[in-house]
Amino acid sequence: MLVNQFLFLAALLFCIGVYGVIARKNAVLVLMSIELILNAVNLNFVAFALRNGNADGHTFALYIIAIAAAEVGVGLGLVLLIFRNRRTISLDDLSGMKG
Repeated sequence: MLVNQFLFLAALLFCIGVYGVIARKNAVLVLMSIELILNAVNLNFVAFALRNGNADGHTFALYIIAIAAAEVGVGLGLVLLIFRNRRTISLDDLSGMKG
């Protein structure tokens, strides 16, 4: 496959993820959209690493996967805590938490 195809797929994933972050009102779906954005970045790193013939992109992709796993753990913990207190995970209802 050509690098252009990988980059087109990554751009498509990134756009879907950005749309999900902007348009969604559910906190879990926003976290899933952030994961799509991070996977698009991983795809870009791996595509350019394959093109250049080095392993730097693969190393960065592994770091991003580790950061994404930590983000999911913390994010889902926060969502569960908010659900216990408010009985909803809608982001519109959380606007009352401003200080």
